[in-house]
Amino acid sequence: MSRKNLSREKIIQSFLTASFEKSAGATSLADIADALEIKKASLYNHFESKEQMYDETLSYCKTEIENVSFIADKVFDSIKNSKISALSLFKKLISRYFELFELEPAFQVYIFVHTEQYYNLSAYEIINNQYEQLTEEIRKILTACMTEEKLADRSEKETKDMAAYISSMILHQLDLCIANRKEIVRQNPESGAGSLFELPSDSLAVNKTLKLIESYFKAVSL
Repeated sequence: MSRKNLSREKIIQSFLTASFEKSAGATSLADIADALEIKKASLYNHFESKEQMYDETLSYCKTEIENVSFIADKVFDSIKNSKISALSLFKKLISRYFELFELEPAFQVYIFVHTEQYYNLSAYEIINNQYEQLTEEIRKILTACMTEEKLADRSEKETKDMAAYISSMILHQLDLCIANRKEIVRQNPESGAGSLFELPSDSLAVNKTLKLIESYFKAVSL
C-alpha cells in the first residue's frame, strides 16, 4: 500500500484483522505493517506507539458499536400504522441486529472489544454502553407498542425492567452467535477476516433468541 493511500482508519482495521487472528497483545507492529505491505516505520507517521494505536482502536470500536442501532428505519411508523404484532416486530428487529454484527467491520469490532474487556476498563465500558443503548431502544419500542395497544400497559419501572431483561437475552445469545461464527471463520480462513463473509447468517442462534423472547412475552402475558 502506498503512503498516499495509507490512513489511520486503514491501520486500525489492519490491527483489528491481525488481532482477530492472534489477539491484540500478540499482534506486533511488524504484523500490521506486513498486512498493509508497508515498512513498519511508516506506521509512526500516524501513531506514536502501539499503545496509542490500541487506544484509538478502542475509540474506533466504540463509535462503530454505537452506530449499530436496534431501531430500524420507520419502526415507529410501522408500530403506529400497521397491524404487525409486537412479537413479529421483535422477530424482525432481532434478526436484523444479529445480521449487522455478523458483517465486517462490526464482527471484528465486537470480538476485539469483548476480548479486551478483561484487560481494559474502556473496553468493558463499551460493552456496558452497548447494553444500556440497546435497553433504552427496546424501552422506546415497548412504550410505543403499549401506546398503540399492541402490548398491555405497564408502569415506567416495569417497562424498563422488561427492556433490560430482553436486552440481556439478546446480547447473551449474540455473544454465543459471534463466538461460534469466530470459530467457523478460523476453520475457514478463506471466508474470514479481510473480506466480506460468504458465510450464511446463523439462523439457529437467531431462532433460539426468538423462542426465548416469545416465551418471555407469554410468561408476562403481553
